[in-house]
Amino acid sequence: MPSKSSARLAALTVAAVCSAASTVVIASPAHADAVRIHDIQGSTRISPYAGQQVTDVAGIVTGVRTYGSSRGFWIQDPSADADPATSEGIFVFTGSTPKVAVGDSVTVSGTVSEYVPGGTSSGNQALTEITRPTITVVSSGNAVPAATVIDARSVPNAYAPAGDPAAKGSINGLTLRPTKYALDYYESLEGMNVQVANTRVVGATDPYTELWVTVKPRENASRHGGAVYGSYASQNTGRLQIQSLGKASDFPDANVGDVLTGTTTGPLDYTQFGGYTLVARELGTLEQGGLERETTRKQRRGELAVATYNVENLDPADGTFDEHAAAIVHNLQSPDILSLEEIQDNNGTKNDGTVGADQTMSKLIDAIVAAGGPRYDWRSVDPVDGEDGGQPGGNIRNVFLFNPQRVSFTDRPGGDATTATGVTKVRGKAALTVSPGRIDPTNAAWEDSRKPLVGEFVFRGRTVFVIANHFASKGGDQSLHAQYQPPTRSSETQRHLQATAVNTFVKQILDTQKNADVVTLGDINDFEFSDTVEILEGDGALWSAIKSLPRSERYSYVYQGNSQTLDQILISPSIRRGCDFEYDSVHINAEFHDQISDHDPQVLRFHP
Repeated sequence: MPSKSSARLAALTVAAVCSAASTVVIASPAHADAVRIHDIQGSTRISPYAGQQVTDVAGIVTGVRTYGSSRGFWIQDPSADADPATSEGIFVFTGSTPKVAVGDSVTVSGTVSEYVPGGTSSGNQALTEITRPTITVVSSGNAVPAATVIDARSVPNAYAPAGDPAAKGSINGLTLRPTKYALDYYESLEGMNVQVANTRVVGATDPYTELWVTVKPRENASRHGGAVYGSYASQNTGRLQIQSLGKASDFPDANVGDVLTGTTTGPLDYTQFGGYTLVARELGTLEQGGLERETTRKQRRGELAVATYNVENLDPADGTFDEHAAAIVHNLQSPDILSLEEIQDNNGTKNDGTVGADQTMSKLIDAIVAAGGPRYDWRSVDPVDGEDGGQPGGNIRNVFLFNPQRVSFTDRPGGDATTATGVTKVRGKAALTVSPGRIDPTNAAWEDSRKPLVGEFVFRGRTVFVIANHFASKGGDQSLHAQYQPPTRSSETQRHLQATAVNTFVKQILDTQKNADVVTLGDINDFEFSDTVEILEGDGALWSAIKSLPRSERYSYVYQGNSQTLDQILISPSIRRGCDFEYDSVHINAEFHDQISDHDPQVLRFHP
């Protein structure tokens, strides 16, 4: 999966440079005099005054943003109307540091615009703003309008209305129903001074000084205090992103399960990477929940331990080798076979045609030994330069690590970046034509994406086929909070093709040897309940073993406050039969602010 941070930095350089660049343009020559904020906001997501000039819009300044490319301030009308669907707050985009202060009573004249964070192609909702403003400070030191309390009672359980078919599924034109839908409720408070109290953290602090909380502590709670995303209908309506108007250095380093005690108060914004966001003027105090990194148990003599771990663009220049090694040795208890995703070539993102990863792997193996682990051996297939996606120049690939003291690898020569691995029969048993090898690497399903790595291992005389995967990322999908409901998941198309290709290969093995032990694992980049995984499982050829865990523990990744499953280990019927296996999602990264990867590793132990 491409780095979230690189994608985000690229987006931030173009988003909000000027409001007009990503604005819903509604042509209108009209000029509106002395309108109120709730008139501008209206009872739908798009202002009835969009594109019009407004004059002397009155309000009290509730927050001032002096940093970034979206500088400006929020104002709120202290005299609310009787319609709960119309917000009393609005953002005034100045583009430079505003010359107002919280508590100023101001009048603003300017153009009403609908700014779409991320651009209209993102499918995101629009943020109603006043742009190109002329500002008059009437008085200072006024009381800020009382904050509207957002809590478990006020946020509806239903997430969003179905979009209007006549508008391609958009909810923009629908009248807000804030007592029925969470997205409507938040939209009815857009730009207003709001408050949450004693909220539990469900998404750790990230490098952009953001975290996620929930105002519904019982909503799909994980064992560690997160919010589990267990189906497309469980969006977790109580999630809310928190940013701060204060210094970045003052923002707390929070883990999942911590609590922001007291009150957190400020304007409600809408952002590209989180939707509705409380931009805190006053931030609660962090109370740590004592989250600790998990350690799985050691495999027994007759158990084979197979694991998967996305090490997030690991290359020799990274400073995380010792930490990854410690995680593998201590938290994962030195699994016998380890599938690694996102191993980069020997010079990382330097784009000079280098594709070998022997230096990357040697450095990791040496670090594992120094941490007290075994001296692993490894197998992989170098990609064709620039053909497998990921960071440009990085040439990420899947790699097998294995402990030669516990398991042996069956080398069958001939595997390369473009040669397809086949299945044959040797002495009545299934065997690979090349090992290590790639599955159908020239199939269009793998365009600009990592190709599956397959290998043949032997443990205590029993052959085990292992397939390492890193399916296409979810980049390009519309967000949960998009204006299109339900949102379109366009990236699924490629993953469905990839799942079909892998399932077809697994069936070839099982058709050759019905009782073959097959482990298919890696960063599937889709949920255990998704169509992708259903296709991968097929008619029983495979089964995602994370489904053996309680629902409160089924996650490997946290995104926008949702604890969800992307990394999985799927098993063939011979392994699943009799339930002679044990699965562990080892939570060491995704819930922590100081993570060394954004993925949690997964471990399977079974008796071949």
